[in-house]
Amino acid sequence: MITTKKKELKTILEYLEGKKNILLIGCGACAEQCMTGGNKELLEMAEILKKEGKNIVDSLLLEEACYSLLLKKELRQRKKEIENTDAVLILSCGVGVSCATEALPKVPSYPALDTLFLARVERHGHFTEGCSLCGECVLAFTGGICPITYCPKGILNGPCGGVVDGMCEADIETPCAWVAIYTRLKEIGRLEDLKRTAPPKDHSMKRKPGKVVVKRNDFKKIY
Repeated sequence: MITTKKKELKTILEYLEGKKNILLIGCGACAEQCMTGGNKELLEMAEILKKEGKNIVDSLLLEEACYSLLLKKELRQRKKEIENTDAVLILSCGVGVSCATEALPKVPSYPALDTLFLARVERHGHFTEGCSLCGECVLAFTGGICPITYCPKGILNGPCGGVVDGMCEADIETPCAWVAIYTRLKEIGRLEDLKRTAPPKDHSMKRKPGKVVVKRNDFKKIY
């Protein structure tokens, strides 16, 4: 899931300076789990903005704010309510802001949250970065532990020379990713994988913006 954190209220009010009628959009998926963009947070934001003299034309909680077609459908059903909308404030990741921008091209859209990273959920409210979305997965050779994500230097052929007692020199409270990879490969009887020299990453796989079209279980990546 994508983790987010709330922006400072001062920053949000700067975005909305001179804007009176505000449409709020939240996300019932990732942002709700992060307690940054669910129904509770939408209600709180509405109350805050009302105290600041804003008029909330509508407050919309989507199942997934990144679902562009769903957002457009919901907005069409609220066409009358949002005719005089001056700005849209989105309580979701940056993808939700992008979807709102496309759905309402003549109305400025602003993020209420900062987008952090793609995480695994340790338990409710506890998230750890799990993937760097680097485009070329190497987990098959590293025992399922990603050196791009868990090594601050992103070293593909590690470890570096700064390891001290198995701990990372960039953060001495964090185990070295490559020590963890060695331990894991040893446990599953695949230490021979360490003899493999990883080639430089193919950064062409991360040309932006990326697009994936799924049809009949076949993936076709289009740039």
